[in-house]
Amino acid sequence: MHANVRPPVVLIVAGNDPSGGAGLVADIQTVSALGGHPAPVISAITVQDTVNVRQLETISPQLIASQAQAVLADMPVAAIKLGLIVTVGAAQSIMQILKAHSDIPVVLDPVLVAGGGAQLADETLITAYLESLVPLTTLITPNTAESRQLAPQAGDLESRAAALLARGCRHVLIKGADEHTSDVHNSFFSHDGTQRHFTWPRLSNNFHGSGCTLAAAIATLLARGHTPLAAVEIAQRYTWETLKQGWRLGKGQFVPNRQVKS
Repeated sequence: MHANVRPPVVLIVAGNDPSGGAGLVADIQTVSALGGHPAPVISAITVQDTVNVRQLETISPQLIASQAQAVLADMPVAAIKLGLIVTVGAAQSIMQILKAHSDIPVVLDPVLVAGGGAQLADETLITAYLESLVPLTTLITPNTAESRQLAPQAGDLESRAAALLARGCRHVLIKGADEHTSDVHNSFFSHDGTQRHFTWPRLSNNFHGSGCTLAAAIATLLARGHTPLAAVEIAQRYTWETLKQGWRLGKGQFVPNRQVKS
């Protein structure tokens, strides 16, 4: 982005991952790489590495809201990206923020399970997602397992997407990297009936922070004025390249190289 053009501000609500693979660092790197200005709000402090989450310390709902309100009162926020939300109180606090700023597009990445398998959301919190956040969301990006948790009564992919759209969100992107398929299949569904199915070559490694990267990329592209479908298309290409060029920096999953050219 040209030095004289102000970058769009993307408000990020996410947890801090000290390995730098996921969470706020992943979002900050992605937003910056795609020409946005990241405004990070810490929702939780985690003890984690590239293998798994070891410990989680929540930030109070009031402090989460105060961080966000400070940014929103000061800067023209062009998109909001929601990541790790640990408590029902935090979800409800964020809901009030979103209601007060309903003109800003929201990308919700429902972090229900850590990459290493640690469970990060119980049924009460999942209900809070569905009742407090999904209705105010522009685009939600669950992987296949998360879509089953969010829509347990729905039998197939289309039904799960329809259930989420019925909750009030405008668009759904269900990611298939967690499925045991030869290629990765991602599916986009819109409130207007639009459907798009994307197929990506499956890479041989497992990655730490790929979902954060994709959601933050979509939010940044929405902030830059792209339509939701265009943002999803471009963000997937960018994310796939970050994974293809990723590194194994620790003892666990590979970390995306978010400095690749989109």
